[in-house]
Order: sequence, then structure tokens, then C-alpha cells
Amino acid sequence: MDDFASFPPQPQSLEIAGDTLALTPIRVGEVPALLAAIKPIAPHLVNGDPDWLALLTEHGDAILDALAIAARRPREWVEALSLDDAVLLATALFEVNVDFFVQRVVPAIQSAAARIDRNVRAAGMTPSTA
Repeated sequence: MDDFASFPPQPQSLEIAGDTLALTPIRVGEVPALLAAIKPIAPHLVNGDPDWLALLTEHGDAILDALAIAARRPREWVEALSLDDAVLLATALFEVNVDFFVQRVVPAIQSAAARIDRNVRAAGMTPSTA
């Protein structure tokens, strides 16, 4: 497959809350804010089966911030979405940015977890299994 066949990426159109969004992958300038927003929830995503209720309870603000950044919409717009629309938006944003998450974020989280584990073991401590 020609790597340039989809360059630049074509926006994914999503009709939500009366708006039509043209979703595209995260841009370089948005990466710092997005990573800062997902930092509190990143450790919970490593195992691939997070407890979403716990995440929303403990880190709801971070999730709302991440959705607003990735959707390029004000946070107030995201907060006003119905739960169904918020799930639809989150799913679409993940699909548009899957390469970013799979190739960048997940390996970085796994690497950090491995370093922490090595440091804990080197210090003679037993890591928590919880």
C-alpha cells in the first residue's frame, strides 16, 4: 500500500449534538495538552481492560479535557453532550487517533511501567499486584 495514498489524512465526519465534526488525528501542537490531560488515566489503560466507571469517578475531569482537546471543541460543549453522544465521540476520536495511541502512548506507558518495576525490584521492594 502506498504510504502517501492517505496523506494528508482525510477527516472523518461525525454528526453529533447537532454539529458535524471533521475529526482528524491529533496535531503536534495539541500533543502536550492531550498528554497532560490523559496522564492521570494512562496507568489505568495499560492492561487493556480499564474499569471505566472508576476512571470516570476518579478522573472525569481528565477525560472531559482529553475529549475537548481531541475534538477541538470547548469543554463546555463536551460537558453538554448526552452520555450516548459522549461515548460515540470518544470512540470516533480513538479510531481517528489509533496510530497515535498504539504506536506512541501505549509503548511509552509500558516502558515507564517496566522502568518503575525494575527500579522497585532493584531497591529490594516487592511491587503491588493490585
